[in-house]
Amino acid sequence: MNKKLNFLIIVAALGYFVDIYDLIVFNVVKQESLLDFISADLMDKTDTYLFNCQMTGMLLGGLIWGILGDKKGRVSVLFGSIILYSIANIANAFVTDIPSYALARFIAGIGLAGELGAGITLVSENMEKSKRGIGTMIIVSVGALGAIAAAFIGKNGHYLVSFLDTAFSISLKNWQVTYLVGGILGLLLLLLRAGTYESGMYKMVETNKSIQKGNLINLLKNKNNLLKYLACIAIGLPIWFTIGVLVNKSHLFARNLGVEIKVADSVMFAYLGLSFGDLLSGLFSQLFKSRKKVIFGYLGISLILYFVYLFNNQVSVSYFKLMCFLLGAATGYWALFVTVACEQFGTNIRSTVTNTVPNFVRGAVVPITLGFAALQSNFSFNITSSALVVGLICLTLAIISTAYIAESFHKDLDYVEE
Repeated sequence: MNKKLNFLIIVAALGYFVDIYDLIVFNVVKQESLLDFISADLMDKTDTYLFNCQMTGMLLGGLIWGILGDKKGRVSVLFGSIILYSIANIANAFVTDIPSYALARFIAGIGLAGELGAGITLVSENMEKSKRGIGTMIIVSVGALGAIAAAFIGKNGHYLVSFLDTAFSISLKNWQVTYLVGGILGLLLLLLRAGTYESGMYKMVETNKSIQKGNLINLLKNKNNLLKYLACIAIGLPIWFTIGVLVNKSHLFARNLGVEIKVADSVMFAYLGLSFGDLLSGLFSQLFKSRKKVIFGYLGISLILYFVYLFNNQVSVSYFKLMCFLLGAATGYWALFVTVACEQFGTNIRSTVTNTVPNFVRGAVVPITLGFAALQSNFSFNITSSALVVGLICLTLAIISTAYIAESFHKDLDYVEE
């Protein structure tokens, strides 16, 4: 790989690092921050509302940034999304009530929706087809470490609070500093914009006015493309079931067994595992020269871990940390999943697909968590059986969808959709 391409991968990886930091930061500081505005008995309801505001923003943002990426270019989306979510997270540090908190998470969600798809598309189109899995592996592996950084800052932000108070007489709270760090890191990334360059494949399409670019409606009118598109979304469902239910609600599963754990710790260990899993999945993909075989393997391991996590009653804090790491590693096919989506479609619609697919999967956490809650409240399922039912549905859809799509490891991406 040449130096310019290496730099492009680094920029995309750092962008995704900050993206994941800002995506996860709410789950890290939600309890601390919300207690400034509401009573403890309203915590769960408000937590869910704000999280859904963020994910709704991501659904909308996926459409906006994806279409813009095909119409205006991948680089503009990469940095436009970084600007938006950085400013939103800085603003989030100074919210004064729940409505302003919800607006900040919604706008941050819109911004967070664009970075990954733009980075994966840009790198995939600039790399040799036999090596592009390595590029996406690096992006997602480095990016997942952003969650660990968010958890670390969230737990240790009081040191920054003390420093700011002593050195500059600036009085902030731990949760405010945690949001500010993410926003400032994003703005610093803008300094690297000068070294990036647009995809050659996109430039060829951009100059041809007869080719429709970023037209999602035309894509959905084609039955085969629609089925491929839905299959790409379904492949990622187990990832966000694991993160949205098993990890983000880990304190509930632990409490049910008489153990108290911090969600921030669960998130940190899960994303450490996810980073490790993504690194391995990329290497396995290159070794077996297949995306599908590796995804099938990860889905099988996830199935086993669901039963171990949910039905082992001999638990401790250390056990939950280990299980969160293993669950994260088993869902560490995020890079492959997004790469597969990128490789299924032509250059004139590729950004739209690559941005919307992961964000629809992220957005799917809303019906996943609602279904998880509905089974308990409306059908008298306990927390364990509710999680198992929802998890098995997600896994089944992912297995069927992986079998349906075509292997894309050796696929040439230099073509357009008619």
